[in-house]
Amino acid sequence: MQSNKNKLNLHAQPNRYVFLQDHMDSLTQIVLGAACGEAVLGKKIGNRALLFGAIGGTVPDLDVFVGKWIFSNEIQAMAFHRGFMHSILFAVLAGVGLGYAVFWMYNRGSRLGTTTPKDWIKLFFISIFTHPILDCFTGYGTQLFAPFSNYRVAFDNIAVADPFYTLPFLVSLIILMCFKRTSTTRRTFLKIGLGISSVYMVFTLINKYYINSVFKSDLAQKRIKYNRFKSQPTILNNILWYGVAESDTAYHVAFYSILDQKKTPRKWQSIPKNHQLVSSTHKDIKTLIWFSDGFYSISKTTEKDTFIFKDLRYPLLNEDDPNSSVFSFKIKHENNRWVAQPFYPKDMKEKDVSAFLERLKGI
Repeated sequence: MQSNKNKLNLHAQPNRYVFLQDHMDSLTQIVLGAACGEAVLGKKIGNRALLFGAIGGTVPDLDVFVGKWIFSNEIQAMAFHRGFMHSILFAVLAGVGLGYAVFWMYNRGSRLGTTTPKDWIKLFFISIFTHPILDCFTGYGTQLFAPFSNYRVAFDNIAVADPFYTLPFLVSLIILMCFKRTSTTRRTFLKIGLGISSVYMVFTLINKYYINSVFKSDLAQKRIKYNRFKSQPTILNNILWYGVAESDTAYHVAFYSILDQKKTPRKWQSIPKNHQLVSSTHKDIKTLIWFSDGFYSISKTTEKDTFIFKDLRYPLLNEDDPNSSVFSFKIKHENNRWVAQPFYPKDMKEKDVSAFLERLKGI
């Protein structure tokens, strides 16, 4: 694809809020992988187990780079993420392959005979497999059963990045690194980190059940008829939640914070579908629809054959502004393909972030 001023920049950098979330997500997977490495080989190889576990925990997300290498179309490359490299089959194959490879490199000199191939296979399988399992609890969706099914498992109970899950876990691992590999205190801090993160995950599931009851009760009270409903927490927290109900012609979206004084959302914002603006028969549009789980709206732009595709699974930054969606794409039809780039409205600046933070505090 040639590059000129009329072409879309497929490698445009996302705004700083998405940038922050992406890097917090990577940190979370590194921490979980490191914990898996410690659990499997910590007693034998000490802090090196944390390093190798962190590497294993990072491997599935390399599909971001693999997808860009395989596909020239940004839409198809995006859909590749959390696909096969986040599946059970990949965890098995990569676990065995990396396990044997690292054992072959490690089992030399003074380290000869200190570990076995089984140790390394177990380390890499668990650190890789727990990555997509954790991803399943987010709203992004994970193709756990690829390549046999493209069904995206998504429980929608925790944000893609949540510091309340990550930071206590990280602190526990940093502390345990200060103790000898044979120390019982080291194992104690590993259990503390795993315990706190697990308890928090259970809390998010219970919280989701409560939040859903609030949203659905208010929908019924306001007599808003809908075909489908889903909810998920907003970015970096489990306090402020976003709900979206799909009717025949529109989506009804609202926010609710567990700090709100009333057990009802402040308002329901109606966003027209406008699905008729773009044909859903083209393979690239089909991919976007599949990616968004059908929760999407289309809006026009001033440019020819160019539209805004809003993935409404993800919340608005400002509940009073339907154009403040944090996951939107500018799509353009050219050369019989749809090309896309992240889209951030010019007015999505400090006022939207301020509105989000204020709403987080409750009303």
